[in-house]
Amino acid sequence: MGSGPTVSRLELVIFDMDGVLCRYDRALRLRRLAETSARAPEEIFAAIWESGFEASSEAGAMDADAYLAGFGERIGYPLTRSQWIDARRQAMTPFADMLTLVASLKQHVSVAVLTNNGFLTKETIGELFPQLPELFAANLLFSAEFGARKPDPEVYRRLLAKFRVAPQAALMVDDDVTNVRGAEVSGLHGHLLDGMAGLVSRLCSFGHAG
Repeated sequence: MGSGPTVSRLELVIFDMDGVLCRYDRALRLRRLAETSARAPEEIFAAIWESGFEASSEAGAMDADAYLAGFGERIGYPLTRSQWIDARRQAMTPFADMLTLVASLKQHVSVAVLTNNGFLTKETIGELFPQLPELFAANLLFSAEFGARKPDPEVYRRLLAKFRVAPQAALMVDDDVTNVRGAEVSGLHGHLLDGMAGLVSRLCSFGHAG
């Protein structure tokens, strides 16, 4: 993707987290949770993801403690915070080249993260992905904070209001086509991640080589 409004320069580049700044292996996470809880990975997936529980958390429906308690109830095991962190962290492998690109890019334009995640991920991100707080500081944002999740156009509108940036001056980089389309519907530029070369080329088209 890549069509949308035209603008000579960007003011804000927004990155997704899982699949963009890191490899996210949910199958590995499910296996770790299964080892801990003695439930089958398929049962855990159904109880958390297929049920809509995770999506509800991502939309801000519950705080971190309520989410962790609900997670444990649904998998039939009193999962501790540290066990949840361990399974999530093991499933995440940072993309060093992307982090280097962001560090270079932020010298010329504002950068932010917008990830579909709840308040427990927000509270523990320093343990899950310590490079992100260092790199993005206060611009590390979670959908739960906005009460909506991608691809709902409302989450993009609320994020832009926070930064006081016009939609046509912002670019959303995501690995999910529906999230990119949601951004474009909201007037932002969208880029479906197709590798480092494609992203660098897109940034260059705005005058940002990274």
